Amino acid sequence: MEGFFFILIGFLIVVANVIGFVFYKKKKNLYNAAFIILLLAGVFGGLGGVLALIIIRDPFALFYGLNIAYYLLINSLIVFILAILVTIIKKYTSSRTI
Repeated sequence: MEGFFFILIGFLIVVANVIGFVFYKKKKNLYNAAFIILLLAGVFGGLGGVLALIIIRDPFALFYGLNIAYYLLINSLIVFILAILVTIIKKYTSSRTI
């Protein structure tokens, strides 16, 4: 049963990143993609908690959803930091070429 939940965490992280990438391609804004991943952290955390409640049938399984949300929040933070770094690098290189 543990393996299933680890696979589910990995799958939800990949899905959140793919959805964030689609929004990035659509809007060309890294901050928007980071925000979408942040919103998906709550949605997928709730979904994982409900799924764990259905599978395990234990009230403490809800904390599994919080664990998924935690990993997705860390993922969102990483994407946000990368967006800041990309913005800084773009501003630095554009100011150097002038």
